Order: sequence, then C-alpha cells, then structure tokens
Amino acid sequence: MTETETRRPLPPQPPQEQSPPGLTGAMKPVPDHGEESYIGSGRLEGKVALITGADSGIGRAVAIAFAREGADVAISYLSEDQDANETAQWVETAGRKALVLPGDITSEDHCEHLVRQCLENFGRLDILVNNAAFQRTYEEIGDISTQEWDTTFRTNIYAPFFLARAAVPHMKPGSSIINTTSIQSRKPSPQLLAYAATKGAISNFTAGLAEMVADKGIRVNAVAPGPIWTPLIPSTMPPEKTESFGKQSLLGRAGQPAELAGAYVLLASDLGSYMMGAVVPVTGGGIMI
Repeated sequence: MTETETRRPLPPQPPQEQSPPGLTGAMKPVPDHGEESYIGSGRLEGKVALITGADSGIGRAVAIAFAREGADVAISYLSEDQDANETAQWVETAGRKALVLPGDITSEDHCEHLVRQCLENFGRLDILVNNAAFQRTYEEIGDISTQEWDTTFRTNIYAPFFLARAAVPHMKPGSSIINTTSIQSRKPSPQLLAYAATKGAISNFTAGLAEMVADKGIRVNAVAPGPIWTPLIPSTMPPEKTESFGKQSLLGRAGQPAELAGAYVLLASDLGSYMMGAVVPVTGGGIMI
C-alpha cells in the first residue's frame, strides 16, 4: 500500500511551527483521527464519557471512537473552539450527543463544573478520560520557570485528581477511568523534564487509584502513547525535531491518533473487564518493561 492509502505518512514532515496549543487544520499532514476508518460495534451503547483535551489529537480520536461505539461525549478543551466544534460534529454524525465544554482544567472549580455538566445534561457519567496535557521543550533546567513547572503539574496530574475526586461518587460499578500517561514515564527525554515527570506521576496515580476504588466496581487504567502526531508537536517542539518526529520508533514513523482509539475502547468497555491498574503501551515499538 502507498502512504496515502494507509494514512500513515513517514517522516520527514514538512517544516512547520505553531503557537501553543496548536490547531489541527494547520498541521501538515493533518492527523488521522479515524474519521473515515473507525467502525463501531456498540461496545459503549448508552454510556456517557467525559474526555479532556477532546478537541484534537488523541482526545478527538477517542471521542469519535466512543461515539461510534454508542456513547454520548462531553468534550472538554481549553480554548480551541474550531477544533472542538469539529469533534462535536463527528460525534453527532455518529448519532450521539456532544457537549462542548471550554475552560481551564487547572482550576479545581472548573473540573467540578465539568462533572456537574455531564450529570445535568446526560444524567450519568460512566467513563472519564484524563487526556489533556501541557508540554514544553527546554535544553536547560534554568530555562524552566516555576510558573511553567506549576502549570505542567496542574494540567497533567492535578486535573486528573480533581476530576476523579469529583466523578467517583457518581460513577456506578462497571464505570471506567482512563488516564493518558506516556512512554516518557519510563524513558524520559531531558528536554521534556516537567512533562515526563508528570507522566511518571500519572502512572503511579493510576495504580494507586485503581486500588482505592476497586471495591466500588470502578476500573482505573492508563494508555501510554509513544510519539503521536498531534498539534502538541509542532506547537511545542523546535521545527527540526518536528520534521523528524517519530523516525526513532521501531516502525520508523509517528503514530496517528486513530491508532490509539482501540486501546481506550478496550479499557472503557467490557473487553477490558478484568483490567485494573494497567498501563497499555501504544508506542510504535518503544519497550515499556
């Protein structure tokens, strides 16, 4: 098959740079979120999912997959209205309800607001996907400000805590919490010092929370992506690294967001009914043992 047929282009990517947090439509090539390829089979019929960072990247791919599996989706995002509205359209095209919820998840109050909105609009919350992330690249520790370190931790690890704490009392047995960690949790890149540190914390948080809520019948697991082609890349990495992004993987390319959707469906559905405290690697060959 050609690269066009597989929708999995090889590096080098065209030189490009965006302002954070980046927009999907400005990327070259535009990522594949499964818009034309994901086929659902009713595995999440009647469920309600809250997904952070659902406007683009992995979050959009998960939203599309969940909708095609039968779930209504609350789309939490920071400020990228165009991307979020496009995700909502894909959810609605699948015949499911979409709830678009902008705001900053570093705020404890906003995280509680997200859970309340799910309950008020859908009457339930079955799946929480803590996916949104903040990332920046630095060569020297002295270049990382205290404010940026704090923002990274508040986005990547405080928010999942805020959301889980607000959601758990309303989740019934059989519900699922899925956190997005990273291969960076095991193999940290020094240039991503703050980001990698939070991803290690997320893996640990996943294991501990799984034990804490097991008696409630709520399953807690995580997905660990490798190099995935999302707006986070051209908006937070130098152009020369963006150009070769993913080349170091065993598959020789970056992963597409659509290639992670199945892992989240597994963990959200009865397919993963005996999975607790697991970290599922989707890394293109990056070993996590």
